[in-house]
Amino acid sequence: MALDEKLMDWHRKGLIEPVVRFYEWEPATLSLGYFQRIDKDIDLSGVERHGAGLVRRPTGGRAVLHDDELTYSVIVKESHEQMPATVTEAYRVISQGLLEGFRSLELNADFSIPRTDLEKAELRNPRSAVCFDAPSWYEMVVNGKKIAGSAQTRQKGIILQHGSLIRTIDENKLFDMFKFPNERLRNRMQKGFKEKAVPLADLMEELVTVETMKNHFKAGFEKALQIYLQPYQLSSIQLKEVEELAASKYDTKEWTYKY
Repeated sequence: MALDEKLMDWHRKGLIEPVVRFYEWEPATLSLGYFQRIDKDIDLSGVERHGAGLVRRPTGGRAVLHDDELTYSVIVKESHEQMPATVTEAYRVISQGLLEGFRSLELNADFSIPRTDLEKAELRNPRSAVCFDAPSWYEMVVNGKKIAGSAQTRQKGIILQHGSLIRTIDENKLFDMFKFPNERLRNRMQKGFKEKAVPLADLMEELVTVETMKNHFKAGFEKALQIYLQPYQLSSIQLKEVEELAASKYDTKEWTYKY
């Protein structure tokens, strides 16, 4: 999270070009949406029992368990000629790269577009605190099931959109980390979750490696945004800045438990 924020800072200052970043998590980590209430939603004993990390994102939305996945980030100025003014349309443009990536993996992916009043109401009042419980505008779905979750923030003229591209899901592990009034409701929500979300492993005869996913989604962003991506290596000074921000902000209880 600290690196995503520093990439925004450096891009804002004109020190780096727009960024598409791919990364993974060690250990598995539950990331909270910026405004999410820990005491209301999260079972900290479950997080601890599974040896998972806990961090609060700078973006909104609901909690995500980052485990067996490829995570992506896109950092770009709001004023970029390809970026629409509205959040929803910018989401669509950036997510086009994901769409091309999934399709290059021979998956029949498409955008989710809530159409009915019921679907729109579910977005305003989600059934649970679990991110993959329902797709939002322009997120990726296959056969109506969510296969990627994304979130976006805009800070001082810079857009950050990041999200999870799920390879496999341990549903028991995931639901152990959330609070439910009773076991019956948890079981019902967990059963419903299987009908709402699907990992790549359930869609492919042979699950591709993370490295293969990176290559496909890199090509997907290049095709969708008509760009050419070049590798970027952090300097030792930049890496130190990231480590200092992680220690002073994202690794503190003041930040993580702020809501």
